[in-house]
Amino acid sequence: MRRMLLVLEPVIWLLFSAGMMVGGLLLPAWALVMGVAGPLGIAPAATSYDHVYALASHPLGRLVLLAAIALPLWGGAHHLRHVWLDFGGLRSDGLVGTLCYGVALLGSLAAIVAVARL
Repeated sequence: MRRMLLVLEPVIWLLFSAGMMVGGLLLPAWALVMGVAGPLGIAPAATSYDHVYALASHPLGRLVLLAAIALPLWGGAHHLRHVWLDFGGLRSDGLVGTLCYGVALLGSLAAIVAVARL
């Protein structure tokens, strides 16, 4: 298992860095607009159901929504695996890595299904 994780390491690093970028740039902006600006009346159109549904049903909006859901899962999985390694879990790295990335994969697949059904 550890050998497979080492072979997939470049792909996992790509997903990790994309997840950190999305989690660091897109999600705080979304939280600011939806959680602060919308309820305060600064951006009332941003929180209306019709506008949010129109954004989520557009193909580019679906892609952004999928990225906002799936990519941070990979970033979190990679962080958890490396925290495990930092605390001396090298012997069980194959199991923990498979578990972390398996959960991220299942979450990504669930996100694909959910976004496709919009």
